[in-house]
Amino acid sequence: MRGGIVWIVALATLLTGVVAVNVAVLRQNMQLESYATERAQLRDKNLELRTKLSHATSPSNIKQLAQKKLGLVQVPAGSDQTTYIQLSAGGK
Repeated sequence: MRGGIVWIVALATLLTGVVAVNVAVLRQNMQLESYATERAQLRDKNLELRTKLSHATSPSNIKQLAQKKLGLVQVPAGSDQTTYIQLSAGGK
C-alpha cells in the first residue's frame, strides 16, 4: 500500500514538473513573438527614417530650403570669376 502511494506522489511530482516546463516554454515563446513584432516595427521605422534622411539631405531639398528659409539665391559664376589651376602629371 505504501509503495503505491510513493509511486503516485512521484508521478504527480513528475507531471507537475512537466506542466511547469511547458508553461515556461510557452511564456518564452510568447516573449520571442513579442520581440519579433517589435523588431519588425523597428525595421519599418528605420526604413522610414532613412527615407526621410535621404530626402532631407538631397541637394534639391537643401537648395530649396536655402532659398525659402535663408533667402539665398544661386547665381552662376561668370567667366571672369573662375580661376583654373594647372596641375602637373607628377603631382608637383
